[in-house]
Amino acid sequence: MWDAESETGGGRDYSNGVLSISKHGLKTDGFEQRGQSWYVATDIPSDFLVQIGDVNFHLHKYPLLSRSGKLNRIIYESREDLNKIVLDDLPGGPEAFELAAKFCYGIAVDLTANNISGLRCAAEYLEMTEDLEEGNLIFKTEAFLSYVVLSSWRDSILVLKNSEKLSPWAENLQIVRRCSESIAWKACANPKGIRWQYTGRPPKVSSPSWNEMKDSSPSRNQQVPPDWWFEDVSILRIDHFVRVITAIKVKGMRHELIGAAIMHYAAKWLPGLITEGSAAADEGSNYSHANDINRSWKGGLHMIVAGTKEDIPTVQAKDQRMIIESLISLIPPQKDSVSCSFLLRLLRMANLLKVAAALVTELEKRVGMQFEQATLADLLIPSYNKSETLYDVDLVQRLLEHFLVQEQTESSSPSRQSFAEAPQRGTNPNAKMRVARLVDSYLTEVSRDRNLSLTKFQVLAEALPDSARTCDDGLYRAVDSYLKAHPTLSEHERKRLCRVMDCQKLSIDACMHAAQNERLPLRVVVQVLFSEQVKISNAIASSSLKEAGESHYQPMVSTRKTLLEGTPQSFQEGWATAKKDINTLKFELETVKAKYLELQNDFETLQRQFDKMAKPKQTFAWTSGWKKLGKLTKMSNLENHDDGPQISNPEQPKKAPRRWRNSVS
Repeated sequence: MWDAESETGGGRDYSNGVLSISKHGLKTDGFEQRGQSWYVATDIPSDFLVQIGDVNFHLHKYPLLSRSGKLNRIIYESREDLNKIVLDDLPGGPEAFELAAKFCYGIAVDLTANNISGLRCAAEYLEMTEDLEEGNLIFKTEAFLSYVVLSSWRDSILVLKNSEKLSPWAENLQIVRRCSESIAWKACANPKGIRWQYTGRPPKVSSPSWNEMKDSSPSRNQQVPPDWWFEDVSILRIDHFVRVITAIKVKGMRHELIGAAIMHYAAKWLPGLITEGSAAADEGSNYSHANDINRSWKGGLHMIVAGTKEDIPTVQAKDQRMIIESLISLIPPQKDSVSCSFLLRLLRMANLLKVAAALVTELEKRVGMQFEQATLADLLIPSYNKSETLYDVDLVQRLLEHFLVQEQTESSSPSRQSFAEAPQRGTNPNAKMRVARLVDSYLTEVSRDRNLSLTKFQVLAEALPDSARTCDDGLYRAVDSYLKAHPTLSEHERKRLCRVMDCQKLSIDACMHAAQNERLPLRVVVQVLFSEQVKISNAIASSSLKEAGESHYQPMVSTRKTLLEGTPQSFQEGWATAKKDINTLKFELETVKAKYLELQNDFETLQRQFDKMAKPKQTFAWTSGWKKLGKLTKMSNLENHDDGPQISNPEQPKKAPRRWRNSVS
């Protein structure tokens, strides 16, 4: 299977990949090189010079014109005798032209996986078709590709790798497409049918024999690891890797293996993505069985990319950006195709290298699908924009929103989940709780940043529903850490910060710490102590009821002394301190009330004095009036007396005159 050593097709012999020609236009013993020039070993002097780059070929016109339509047309279309031609754009360069020239002279050419792609493109460029001569170079190289290369795993990899320098010729001649499909077909085939002599050797040796490789190959009875093809495929350029993985997807390979292959490729071509030792862990999280097999066998399974750390490619920022964009588009849509840790590291590099915004958003949604698998170290992504904060808190906020949207979508429409994902989601009912613990740890870490605003902290802390946290100890640690890093917060801001946690969800240890925490507002401390006292009361009551039930229910009367006996000493001390503070506040309030009453009495006294001062003025006015009236009355009586005696009516009794009395007041 996939044997490249001896393949025959259509009655033509390609044994050992050697092409020979029975018709010789010119007898020669071969070519010889002198510096940067090649000469034909013959007695006939050369009459035609072909220059390719810095290399000169001193040849003869007749052998070349008889097989190359392009050279034939150029020479005969020239108006003068042309003795020199420059072919700098020839695909494959001087190496490919050397083989084509030898073929024209009838010299045997050794075809290998390393030179066939360049020679095939050079033959197409030189137009060495069957119209000029039967069995020309295009026909022979095409036959070698179809019958030898495409039937071999190793040769298909090498030809595709060597085609990277032959664009667009290799693409137009379908070399890339055919090799990609051949690799995909073999990667998806049953590994039990693989002949191991085609894996496990570096590409420097062409078509190694079985005797050379059987020592490093596993036994026939040993199971083949499912990731046996990862290393070979990872040497390809990103565009060719995308072609291979796309063809593998079409053939129906499991998405876990495709994701593991993508992570393996990223670990090789993006050195800053994965730290040493973490790549194996990521792949193991997706397909642990493959790593178990690899650990059990240390032979030469991966032949193409087997190398040292010196062979690690140096990729520029522009190329890294292209690789990241291609990998984002290539990741299978299924959940858990790649690990969440890998996605977050890829997102970190995407932000650093300014990847397209649409792809970054797509990557953020992928992280949100499996956000519960993230770790704190992966979430601590630096802020690469002009933000003042050290870490990108807005990014984590978006990831959390994508996670909540995904959870809401899955809970509202469970029919969208496939049968393969249903058991996996069923075994993961506490995803929100794990995310809540992760967010609390993240808040504790980023709260040390003095540039982190209270609003961002509060929005991220309140993003999850209350049901996601059964205990707020982690949130309390984050709040306390924020208060330490921001000592200048006002009383209102501290109260606003403490609203993000529920005092009733704090553990006993957290309550004891909060009772002695001078950074917390006093009202929060009182709430903590009250909630803890209620917990202790409920615990004692439930315990007593349980004992009473066992003893036919003996009623228990809880007294203050009983509650205090069941309270820890440290908690009692904290409660005593808080109670003392409360009494102090009550005393101050009573003092303020007493001062208020005193001020009110003083005001009433002043009011009475004012009224007393205003009353004599009014009495004097009335007295003066009465005195004037009295004087007027006396004067009228005197006038009546001077007019003479008046005749009185005897029938009417005399009425005594009224005496007016002056007031002495």
